[in-house]
Amino acid sequence: MGGLLEQSELHIDTIYNNALRILSERAPGYRIRNAEPRDISRVVYINRTCLPENYPVYFFEELLRNYGKAFYVAESPEGEVVGYVMTRVEWKPGFFKKLLARSLHIVSLAVLPEYRRKGLGYALMAHAMRAGYREYSCNETYLEVRVSNRPAISLYEKLGYRIVRIAHGYYLDGEDAYIMARRLP
Repeated sequence: MGGLLEQSELHIDTIYNNALRILSERAPGYRIRNAEPRDISRVVYINRTCLPENYPVYFFEELLRNYGKAFYVAESPEGEVVGYVMTRVEWKPGFFKKLLARSLHIVSLAVLPEYRRKGLGYALMAHAMRAGYREYSCNETYLEVRVSNRPAISLYEKLGYRIVRIAHGYYLDGEDAYIMARRLP
């Protein structure tokens, strides 16, 4: 291969392999696995602890039931769920082509504060992106993020996402959101 690829051009398998390496170096004993119904109460707890945007329990259950192959949790060496990524698959006008695209929507990502900086968020996203492509045949992925959330924006940029537009007043408190997207694979 020629020179270094831009982040947005990184193949999801490269990102996935990077995630496995990061986990082995920075979070030995932690694992990323598909969420199960028994995890929902813990996922709801993490969501309500970490994020101002909360959803009713049935919403988590519905996304697990319908898109469980791309709904992941991070588990500590002690078997405690400490983070999650929740997704859904949508047909919508594409960000990178004018026709309809099958998009993996990253609905929510959170890691408990005391477990951050171990690469768990990166690994959760890598697993979800890979599953979106392999299990659901998505050709792009997108998410919304608060314009003030620099750590999250930085993470998403490392994963190849780029800002494609601003959603003004997106959040209940009136803050704008960046819509960030990237092609898959």
